[in-house]
Order: sequence, then C-alpha cells, then structure tokens
Amino acid sequence: MTDVLFVLFAVVALGGAAGVVLGRSPVASLLFMVATLASVAGIFVLLEAHFLAAVQVMVYAGAIMVLFLFVIMLLNLGHDYRADLKFGLWSLLALSVSGLTGGLLWTFLADPVPAGALGGAAASAIDAAVAEKGAVGAIADPLFTDYVVAFELTGLLLLVAIVAAVVLAKPRSGEEQEC
Repeated sequence: MTDVLFVLFAVVALGGAAGVVLGRSPVASLLFMVATLASVAGIFVLLEAHFLAAVQVMVYAGAIMVLFLFVIMLLNLGHDYRADLKFGLWSLLALSVSGLTGGLLWTFLADPVPAGALGGAAASAIDAAVAEKGAVGAIADPLFTDYVVAFELTGLLLLVAIVAAVVLAKPRSGEEQEC
C-alpha cells in the first residue's frame, strides 16, 4: 500500500510541476504549485519525516503561497482563468492516471530491491543524528551552521521579489488609475 501511495504522490507532484510551468495563468500555476507541495508533504509522511511534512505544509503550501497570491492580486492581472483551470485539471488527471498505471505495472513486474542496497551508511548516520539530537535538532543543526548563508540568501531573495512586485504594481505618476 505504501508503494501505491508513493507512486500516486509522485505522479501528482510531477503533474503539478508540469502544470506550474505549462499553466497559462498565474492563478492556475499557483494552484498547481499547491498540489505539488502537498504531494511532496505526503511523500515526507510516507518516509516517516513528519516534521518535514508539517514544515512543508505550513511554510511552503501555506505562507509562501499566500505571499504569491498577494503578489498576483497586487499585480491585478484580471483575466478569466476558468478555461485554463479546466484544461489543467484534465491534463493533471490524465497524467496522474497514466503515471499510476505505469507505476503499478512497474511495481508488480520489477524485481524488488534488497533492503540494504540503498545506502545503509547514510541511513545509519541519519538515525544516529536523530537519536542524539532529536528530529528537529538533526535538521536545525546543519541548517543554522553549514547552510546558514543559503538559508539567509533565500529569505533575502523572497524579500527582493516582494519589493519588486510592489514596485511594479505601483501606479506611475501621470497615469490614470482605473476604478
């Protein structure tokens, strides 16, 4: 059952990612991105990384998507998005069904991978870090020591994107505002 759920979440994540890129409207792309992030959170749950799944939902699918939605509303694009959403949902459904069928066929026809063949040393190092510091400590320690520059640059990049959206949406002097 876990393999079927993994394949389902993976297909939805890939279909949602394709929908983000291929969507003709920003609102449709935003909804596809939410579906992608939610399916990645589902994969984290299947991998028993519940903290990462909660962070994925709260930070990315929650806060970041709300920021993107405000930017879209601030830019006031004002298009009719119903046709794009309908097409995107049908293509996402078709991709999901075909991917699920292919995944099930591959699961039932392929030889199983031995349990220890997928990097036992890395898994034991992760288990030791979780046993020593806890799940949150094992994630937070490298994030705020080894990767702190990348973490801060990501926050700075998001801040620059929001300021740029506000500057682009601000009416220029001499232009008439529509009511």
